[in-house]
Amino acid sequence: MISEAIITTIKKARRIVVFSGAGMSAESGVPTFRDDLTGLWQQYDFMKLATPEAFKADPALVWGWYEWRRTRLLAVEPNAGHQAIARWQAHYPLTIVTQNVDDLHERAGSYNVIHIHGSIFAPRCTKCKTPYEFESHYVQEPESGRRIDPPSCKVCEHPVRPGVVWFGEALHEPDLRAAIFAAENCDLVIAVGTSGVVQPAALIPRWAKDKGAVVVQINPSPTPIDEVSDYNIRMTAAQALPQIVEALNLD
Repeated sequence: MISEAIITTIKKARRIVVFSGAGMSAESGVPTFRDDLTGLWQQYDFMKLATPEAFKADPALVWGWYEWRRTRLLAVEPNAGHQAIARWQAHYPLTIVTQNVDDLHERAGSYNVIHIHGSIFAPRCTKCKTPYEFESHYVQEPESGRRIDPPSCKVCEHPVRPGVVWFGEALHEPDLRAAIFAAENCDLVIAVGTSGVVQPAALIPRWAKDKGAVVVQINPSPTPIDEVSDYNIRMTAAQALPQIVEALNLD
């Protein structure tokens, strides 16, 4: 059960940031990309598939991996944690900052989600940065994976790249600025399912804490966020968030 002290603290908050990590999506059956190397991809180090250098050296290999991952994401559904956040946001203007590149928050009904590490569903041109729209029909990639040549930009015909932040790249400046602004101007951060080790995203709870915000962590295991959290809820997102939303009596 969620303590009355936590519920009272949440009810008093006026500017709330929900900061979600891989553990949030794991309950929908989404493996981390570190664990998502099977079939063709087993012979590769994920660190060498998720870099600008890898895409430049072998764009078909990298685009094929990301298409394989994208179609796997389309096959899963938002879990009770995503749904609880969307229900909460329908009554209260939560700011959602996520480290996840999936679209499960949006599919649950949330809006204006800040994807601090980009989105696998938002590819763009390597040259002119024009967004690329996927075909509307669903194509299931073979379980073993395959190489796929990336599409060409419809504006300048240069190759399209995945819309994620790769190793060695800086975070997208507008998203980073939005996340920092939200953290530094909130009075409560709820960190959900994040390991608290991927930088600089892991600094979000700390930035908020430095400005006087309360930090509530939802994670079944201890993380470095324990150092700044005021309350730790040792549950998963799908366990804790529905309880919180129910206790808030939103309807």
